Order: sequence, then structure tokens, then C-alpha cells
Amino acid sequence: MFQVSVEETFSAGHALRGYRGKCENPHGHNYKVRVTLEGPALDSVGLLYDFVELKRKIHDVIQALDHKYLNDLSPFDALNPSAENIAKYFYEQVTKQMRETPNGARIASITVWETDMTRATYWP
Repeated sequence: MFQVSVEETFSAGHALRGYRGKCENPHGHNYKVRVTLEGPALDSVGLLYDFVELKRKIHDVIQALDHKYLNDLSPFDALNPSAENIAKYFYEQVTKQMRETPNGARIASITVWETDMTRATYWP
């Protein structure tokens, strides 16, 4: 089994509804996102998945979130914009963009950092 990962960053604000503490107030983060793919075989060039293509897919998702207040955006206008839910959102959005790969590459996990010390991971 092979794995490849790409990391990207974006900045956004949010507030956690129903939470009691500092994070119930509007605040922002410089998020980092890691998308990890896995698969059993490499293509004819020796790649599991092209890094450039994966970065492009992640950027498409980031464009909708970067420098925005997440609570105002779907699905986070109804779903709490926690790091856990943001990780799952990235999984759903990047999965929609990925075409079937002949070598079976798929998303293994998405990790979202809110700070250098705090992160959440989603895997299917």
C-alpha cells in the first residue's frame, strides 16, 4: 500500500454554537489541512496520484472558505464549524472532484489543524 499527502493552509473565522467557553465567541484560525491518499499500486509513471492535481482539488475547496466567516457558509450555517466537521467537509468536497483512478487511489484521511497544537482527523 502506498500513501501520499498534500498540505495547504487557509484563514477563516468561526464560532462554535452551543459551546461554553472562549470558542463560543467569533474568532479566527490559520488552518492547515492535510489530505492523505492511499492505494495499492502506482500508475505507469510511478505515481499514486499527481500532487499537482491533488493540490488543485484542495485549492478549489479552500477558495470557498478562505478569509470567510464559516458560520455564514453552507453547510456551516447549520452544522457547527468544528475542526472535526471541517475535516469531513474537505473529505466530501475533494471526493466529489476525484475521478476513478485506475490504480485505486482514494482518500485515506483528512486532518485539519486549528493551531499548531490542536487538530482533528476524519477518515471514511
